[in-house]
Amino acid sequence: MTKPVNRRRFLEASATGALSAAAALRSAPASAQVLGANDRVRIGLIGTGRQGQGLLRGHQALADVEIAALCDVYSPNLAKAGEIAPKAARVADFRRVLDDQGIDAVVVATPDHWHALMTVMACQAGKDVYVEKPTSVAIAEGRKMVEAARKHARIVQVGTQQRSQPHFQKVVDLVRSGRIGDVTLVRCWNVSNAAPEGIGNPPDGEPPPGLDWDLWLGPAPKVPFNPNRFGVTPDAWSHFRWFWDYAGGMMTDWGVHLIDIVQWAMNVEAPLSVSAVGGKLSLADSRETPDTLLAAYQYPDFVMTYENRVCNAQPIDGKGYGIEFHGTNATLFVDRAGFEIRPETRREGDLNLPRTEGLSGAAAREHPSHPRDFVDCVKSRKPPLCDIETGHRSTSTAILGNLAYRSGSTVQWDAKTETVANGNRKAADLVTRAYRAPWKLEV
Repeated sequence: MTKPVNRRRFLEASATGALSAAAALRSAPASAQVLGANDRVRIGLIGTGRQGQGLLRGHQALADVEIAALCDVYSPNLAKAGEIAPKAARVADFRRVLDDQGIDAVVVATPDHWHALMTVMACQAGKDVYVEKPTSVAIAEGRKMVEAARKHARIVQVGTQQRSQPHFQKVVDLVRSGRIGDVTLVRCWNVSNAAPEGIGNPPDGEPPPGLDWDLWLGPAPKVPFNPNRFGVTPDAWSHFRWFWDYAGGMMTDWGVHLIDIVQWAMNVEAPLSVSAVGGKLSLADSRETPDTLLAAYQYPDFVMTYENRVCNAQPIDGKGYGIEFHGTNATLFVDRAGFEIRPETRREGDLNLPRTEGLSGAAAREHPSHPRDFVDCVKSRKPPLCDIETGHRSTSTAILGNLAYRSGSTVQWDAKTETVANGNRKAADLVTRAYRAPWKLEV
């Protein structure tokens, strides 16, 4: 039987891991040492779609950053990014960015199935990395990312940007302090309504002009071009998210943001077991990921649930998404707009807790952004707010929900070895994924 993770032991282990990471960075070769405070960090952006363009603007707004290169296999997106950073070089093959010795760091904003390989290759090329969440499609890939960052003494920041928002940090402090009491249940959810047509069922066809479909697929299986698998549309986030070869549905696209805050606040790195139910129960489109999903995670001291439905947008407690920490003294709700505390009736008068707080005012303006934190860490070599180890653990927990769903049975998880512990062969097989030749994930 797996021994439960004691909170204190986990905090001690986390501190040891952080010290090890810092030591690895301090031992980096001269070429990887601290940049001067006034030195400009030259960044290459890989992936210039909707998310990539947002990250481009965020990094470009920093006075000590130069956008040196833009890269995308789809030339219309590359052209749009070029309008934002007209002085940057434009290339279609990311390897040209990695080969440029004048580039200090890269931002990886590609579809998820490229995150691991590009991050590992960037570390090998001596680049620091800001990689979008989720870190990977398979858990084993994420571990390779951690290994590459440590081996090559690179800064790798994961794009779970909520960690840089001051009201999320305050929520973490409130939960850890015990002021809302013992938290035994945490609920996370995203709800929307895409019924009845969803993303539709377009037929396979020829790639659009300006797209290198084979390079877009990269390590994923070779398949004919399909508009939904590529998924670039003017009015929605790219639909690749709903196909297992490239992503993990809402669980890893949005759930990872919520799970990341929960594990941070509750001082845990992984669940003991996960069960999930759901399916594609209403939509008749070509997506592979479920339209309805409920996952339950067992931790040593609490239970976490994640719920997603895309066929009914009725909110939970008036909110379309968010996190609720249910404590013995109060319930704390948080989303990107702020947080709210609802005391238990019996403790109404003596908690002395802030009731609401939002992301506004001087505190929000003065707190460093996620890109700011990344660039500062590139210069100082200090671990970032969401180091790759942390981002990998949050992503892994989200992926475990998908493994339980796809295997149709509970997953018992050994966090130390990152293996399925209860003989669930189907789930165990999904911990890794095969790469299409000639691509290889080697640290």
